[in-house]
Amino acid sequence: MPENKVTFGLDKVHIAFYDADSLTPPTWEAPTPMPGAVRWTPEAQGETSTFYADNGAYFVVSANNGYTGELEMALIPDAILARMLGWEIDNNGMLVEVTNGIPEKFALLGQIQGDQKNRRFVYYDCQASRPAKERTTKGESVEVATDVLNLTISPIELDGKTVVKGDIELSATNATAYNGFFTNVLTPTFGG
Repeated sequence: MPENKVTFGLDKVHIAFYDADSLTPPTWEAPTPMPGAVRWTPEAQGETSTFYADNGAYFVVSANNGYTGELEMALIPDAILARMLGWEIDNNGMLVEVTNGIPEKFALLGQIQGDQKNRRFVYYDCQASRPAKERTTKGESVEVATDVLNLTISPIELDGKTVVKGDIELSATNATAYNGFFTNVLTPTFGG
C-alpha cells in the first residue's frame, strides 16, 4: 500500500480511563467512543539545552515533557466529563461541578484520515481541566457551541521505556493490532 502524501480529518475519538485497580503498570478500561470530534491541537512541551565548546554547539539535549493541547468536541457527554474532572451527577441527573473532585486520568485515542491510509493515535497519560464553552443567543442562523477541553499529556513508563504517544497505520504485519485499536488501548512492545 502506498504511503500517505497528506493527512486530514479527525474522527473516532475515544476515551479510555485508567483501570483504578492497576496503576503500576497502568492498564486502561475499554475505550469509550466520544462522537463529535472537531479539533485536536497538541503542543509539545519541553526545552532544548545547548552546551557550547570548541566554538560551537558541542552537546544538544531536548527534554520531552509531553504535550498540552485543546480537544474540541461538539458535546462531551456528561458521564465522561464527570469522570474526567471529578465532578458528580446528582440524583436528578444534574452535572455538578464539585470543587474538591478528583479528576481521573485517561488515554485519548483517535484517527486522522490520510489520502492512502488512516493513522490512529493514542496519548497514554491525559488529564483534563474544566472546559470552555461560549453561550450565545440564537440569531438569524444557528451556531453550534462546542466544548473545548484543555489537556495535559505526561510521559508514562510502558514496557521499560518512557513514552507519551503512539501512532499506527495499517501494514502487512500489524492488521490485528490496527483492527483492534479501539477495542483496547494498544501499548508498545519493544524487541529486546
